[in-house]
Amino acid sequence: MKISVGADDRSHLTDQVIADLRSRGHELTLFGHLTEAGGDWPRIAQEVAEAVANGECDEGILFCWTGTGVSIAANKVPGIRAALCDEAETARGARLWNNANVLCLSLRRLSEVKSKEVLDAWFEHAYEPNESDDACLAQIESLEQKYKKPV
Repeated sequence: MKISVGADDRSHLTDQVIADLRSRGHELTLFGHLTEAGGDWPRIAQEVAEAVANGECDEGILFCWTGTGVSIAANKVPGIRAALCDEAETARGARLWNNANVLCLSLRRLSEVKSKEVLDAWFEHAYEPNESDDACLAQIESLEQKYKKPV
């Protein structure tokens, strides 16, 4: 799977997650401070989210201090369902019920052990189409269309 990964700060945690993703066989496209480009979290989140939304990457992973900022910014891109997950059960639910396609992680709250558990849950679960969740996702898409600005 091709995954876009971005962070507004490079740390031991980001390096550990990148190594974990590569060991799982994923192809990575890196953004922000994971490259020489650097940048602020809104732009980094936008770049990762756009790579997913336009099909360059299958999924995305974002980091910032709390994980909240990148999740807010990524969710502004139509077609993105970014989920802030700091434990495995939230990651599982985000995948099963919300069809999340961007995982947002906190540099402050997540340990290496917990990050592995979150990644395990993220990759072990996938959206299971069903009438109730399909209807909710259709409502989200309708919201995106309602507020989409003409180009």
